[in-house]
Amino acid sequence: MNPNILAQMINIGMEVECMNGQKRIRDYGIVIGNMTPGERNSITDVAGVRVGHITLDEGDIKTGVTAIIPHEGNMFKEKLVASSHVINGFGKSTGLVQIEELGTLETPIILTNTLSVGTAWEALARYMLIDNLDIGKESGTVNPVVCECNDGYLNDIRGLHIKGEDIFKAIENANVDFLEGSVGAGRGMVCYDLKGGIGTASRKINLNNREYTIGILVLTNFGSLENLTIDGSKIGKKIIALKENANENKEDKGSIITILATDIPLSDRQLKRVIKRVYPGISRTGSTTGTGSGEIVIGFSTANKFNHYEAEDVLSLEVINENKINRIFNGAAEATEEAIFNSLICADTTTGVDGHIIYSLKEYIDKVL
Repeated sequence: MNPNILAQMINIGMEVECMNGQKRIRDYGIVIGNMTPGERNSITDVAGVRVGHITLDEGDIKTGVTAIIPHEGNMFKEKLVASSHVINGFGKSTGLVQIEELGTLETPIILTNTLSVGTAWEALARYMLIDNLDIGKESGTVNPVVCECNDGYLNDIRGLHIKGEDIFKAIENANVDFLEGSVGAGRGMVCYDLKGGIGTASRKINLNNREYTIGILVLTNFGSLENLTIDGSKIGKKIIALKENANENKEDKGSIITILATDIPLSDRQLKRVIKRVYPGISRTGSTTGTGSGEIVIGFSTANKFNHYEAEDVLSLEVINENKINRIFNGAAEATEEAIFNSLICADTTTGVDGHIIYSLKEYIDKVL
């Protein structure tokens, strides 16, 4: 690469090195927002967070599992501050009721297809029982968190191909570096009538001269192509002009699951305020949240851990000054927007069940920029 071009890329904050060799949206010269991304521009820039996939890709089977591991300790024994938010409730996620009531997270988060939620829930419960012999005996039970999107357009979803062992494998595969696009739970997802899937991004935030991070991971399965907007440009309409048999009147439906991780000390109430700000990031990409869209957000902070067997009656909780929260709002919106674009640009053209073909944004990006 020309040294002058390389220097220009660095100056405008582009990611020169691709995570796991994948070309991401910044590598096409598109820089979202004004804030600085983390080292990997990933949810795993938040220390302790890891992500793992298992992908099922054979014939009409286009599905999988993605696991988000919030910290490296025992999740049941050391719970995290957490919150959830339902933007539009056409979804079948589990575990949200207890998160909403108690404000804590006590398991990894599993993403998969809609009809595999039950299988994933049972497997995650079994996983938690292995290292926590007290669950259901000396202690109460556990709250497995599973989120889903419907991948039935490309995947034989009625075949119920996800098995309990796939959840264990996804957890075992968790690492700080992971693939985006058509992998894991994202294998059969469709976003803006293009191939969607898994995407991630992060933003750095300075508070009291200390650097903190907000990380986002999305599972994208929503949107109508005519509305796709990238960095303010109506890219979707340009793609329709190039794409044969494009249905520019297709409804905005489907789902997006957004997971927000941060090391910023927040109460569950403050975290709720932050995760509500992922919606501006979603809407900037062109979505109007159709009636059939399941848009669920879960956020957690690694800054404060709660001991399951805490003996003290009164606990001290470190939280941010509410007057400084705007920059955190901005980081959540920016990282969400970029994560969505990464899910699109990292995905591959896919032929699925019933011969359905969904093309990748990569097929068009150089023609419409």
